[in-house]
Amino acid sequence: MKNNVQIGLWILLLTGLGIIVYNIWLRENTYPPLPYTQFLAELKQDRILKVHLQGGAISGEDSAGRNFTTYTPDVSTLMPVLLRHGVEITAEPPPYQGTGGLAAIIPVLLIMGGWFLLSRKRSDGMSFTGNRGRKFIPNSGNKVTFDDVAGIAEARQELQEVVEFLKNPDRFSRLGGRIPKGVLLQGPPGTGKTLLAKAIAGEASVPFYSIGGSDFVEMFVGVGASRVRELFTEAKKNAPCIIFIDEIDAIGGKRSGGTSSGGGDEREQTLNALLVEMDGFGSEETVIVIAATNRPDILDPALLRPGRFDRQVTIPIPDVKGRLKILEVHIKKIKAAKSINLSEIARSTPGFSGADIANLINEAALMAARQNKEAVEMEDFDNAKDKIVMGLERKNVVMSEENRRITAYHEAGHAIVAKLLPETDPLHKVTIIPRGRAMGLTQQLPIDDRLTYSREYITNRIKILMGGRIAEELIFNRLTTGASNDILSATEIATRLVCEWGMSETIGPVAYMQEQAGFLGTQAGARPHSERTAILIDREVKRIIADCYDETRNLLRQHNRLLHQLAEVLLVNETVDAEELDIVFHCYLKELQKEEDMKKQHRCAIA
Repeated sequence: MKNNVQIGLWILLLTGLGIIVYNIWLRENTYPPLPYTQFLAELKQDRILKVHLQGGAISGEDSAGRNFTTYTPDVSTLMPVLLRHGVEITAEPPPYQGTGGLAAIIPVLLIMGGWFLLSRKRSDGMSFTGNRGRKFIPNSGNKVTFDDVAGIAEARQELQEVVEFLKNPDRFSRLGGRIPKGVLLQGPPGTGKTLLAKAIAGEASVPFYSIGGSDFVEMFVGVGASRVRELFTEAKKNAPCIIFIDEIDAIGGKRSGGTSSGGGDEREQTLNALLVEMDGFGSEETVIVIAATNRPDILDPALLRPGRFDRQVTIPIPDVKGRLKILEVHIKKIKAAKSINLSEIARSTPGFSGADIANLINEAALMAARQNKEAVEMEDFDNAKDKIVMGLERKNVVMSEENRRITAYHEAGHAIVAKLLPETDPLHKVTIIPRGRAMGLTQQLPIDDRLTYSREYITNRIKILMGGRIAEELIFNRLTTGASNDILSATEIATRLVCEWGMSETIGPVAYMQEQAGFLGTQAGARPHSERTAILIDREVKRIIADCYDETRNLLRQHNRLLHQLAEVLLVNETVDAEELDIVFHCYLKELQKEEDMKKQHRCAIA
């Protein structure tokens, strides 16, 4: 890089000197201009000896031996006068009207600049067909280790052996064992696949080449394959080392037979080059390829066979214990208050990946900084989680009193059903403050991460979703569009209950959903079936939703007083947390018990 800068400075210096020399020569060889009227006067006095015509431009010499230049507007009129006075005349065609002398310098500058750029790219290993891998050499400053990775203990244990391969390959090869050539990390986005690969390189203290799958692909066929070869050639020179290919599905997709477009042909050639290079390692070359993807279902089978990606490690979304460990790692990067309860934060973030948790901590720190706090408090984490899950708080939204009451009763309906039904997640917060696209929210948090769901839990989930709409119907005797998202979610759950989970008594344990593209097949699509079966499915879905609707209506009618009480609390406080909800429900149940005791006393008195 230093040599290239020096060459560039020399080129600029020489070019500048050339321009200066040219300007000096041009000034020395350019004669002083002579007004045309003075030229005619001296011509009539026979003081002009010779002239040179070049279009309308005139240069010449007078009787005193002085050179001059001038310009005539009409050469045809001037010629007879020159001949009459016996002036020696020479002529040539008019010059090309371009950029003058600079036109000859510009091509030279372009050629020299192009040569400079090409030589720089060649020296940096970044030529047009060169590899784009970024090389990292772990040191004490940027070293990532397994201590920086938390929440995925099983994956860490599996990859710990790879580190031993890199540190001491002879320990395994002396008994005839073969070092694994590739490790495929598969899992949803944000679960720490890239971080794991860096940790392996940091633990083993070996060079780490990082490149994205899309960096191989260009519009010209053959460029990607050339980059693969150059990357592996460079890696072999620095063995033992790690090559990390992120989003390998960009080049590792299943190959199609027959003809293909130029882009498809380029990807296939790149994949073929990758397969050949992974097969071409010698026993003395300790190079391990680590790849990451969240679409393992579309990878070519040739990549996944033993001898290429020998090991496939699935990195799932962390459970509550994993989230707690991830929080413990990231909390060290901020100034947190001692009152922060990491266990509660871990429990309140189900479904969060490692990247989501890192973002949560960062948002909490930013919120605390905006308020000029000395440390990040629990309140900041709650606000940051609400912002990520529900969206920004819309403080500028002006709601009429009628809309506030409708929203309060809607959310109260959700909360009462969630509180009174068995086998539901505990209530965490109820709010009527608009956030994102929602005018209010009822939030539930599971005590533990659920791995399976019972039929009762699923149907109760539908009842909770319907609670808001039924509350509006009972109190205001009309329906609004506020329950549209609830209806959509309830319909989706009922459809999956019938078609995917086989929990319908009418349809039976038959699946009418087939898994399609997505991480490990997480998305589902409709399986072909007859029209009669489709009618049965529609009827069963409608029946389940109707039964849940009727049961929820009866429940809210039975506890109509509680509905009014909780709605009034929401109208006053706007946000009610779990502790306040428990107080409201406890007071209501206490009133019911008191009324029941009075009824018993009344019946005893009558008896």
